[in-house]
Amino acid sequence: MAHPTYPLRTPRLLLRPVTPDDLDDVHAWQRRADVFRWTLGAQPRTREESVASVAAMVGEDALRAEGDCLTLAAVTADRVIGTVELVWRSRVDRTAELGYVFHPDHGGRGLATEAAGALLDWGFGTFGLHRVMARCHAGNEPSARLLTRLGLRREARHVRSYRFRGEWADQLVFAVLADEWRSRAG
Repeated sequence: MAHPTYPLRTPRLLLRPVTPDDLDDVHAWQRRADVFRWTLGAQPRTREESVASVAAMVGEDALRAEGDCLTLAAVTADRVIGTVELVWRSRVDRTAELGYVFHPDHGGRGLATEAAGALLDWGFGTFGLHRVMARCHAGNEPSARLLTRLGLRREARHVRSYRFRGEWADQLVFAVLADEWRSRAG
């Protein structure tokens, strides 16, 4: 089993496992249509749906086996303003996939970049990942810019590769290797 020593701290954030007490903060962004604009098959959530979502995230506190997701709450001023996650894709290849969602009211200040960077530091450092990738809808320019700021390179544009809201859509794939991450941070 692997997980960071909690909490992870950044200059402006505390990263820790999600708890049931985070429901109000999580629902504050999960109920917004703009948060799900680029999310496949997702719609704004009712409070009951957010209860189920938070319950699932509570169990995502460590990487125990391939396929597990580590989800951390990003906290500032005692409020959960977003989450960052690593999905363990392969033990043999030492790969994971990065994900994140933040309340739009906290956008434009680099907080998502800061939180994701801290999780990547742990993933490449303590957990020993070789490669981390991330995907986003080709039209999701803010997410693509965030991944670029983090130091991930765009590796692919999968043309009309998946169904999105009844239409074929393009997906961008980004990635960074451990040695690239370390040289960027050093």
